Amino acid sequence: MATMNVSLPEPMKAWVERQVEGGLYGNTSDYIRDLIRKDQARKAAIAAVQAAITEGVESGEPQPFDAAAFKLRIRERHVVQ
Repeated sequence: MATMNVSLPEPMKAWVERQVEGGLYGNTSDYIRDLIRKDQARKAAIAAVQAAITEGVESGEPQPFDAAAFKLRIRERHVVQ
């Protein structure tokens, strides 16, 4: 595993240390890795939403929404057989 040195202001350093002292993390590296994983997941989720938006925009002219037909399709998908 690679090593990286990070400089933090004292209040941030104290925050990280309190998170470790709280028992959820074994050490500061565990905490930082967890933050990075969460940031990666958040960015992946944002990219997925943006891709869906782009797909919708590029799919052509909007069509009128038929709420009754939509509800019927949903009911048909969830019928227990």
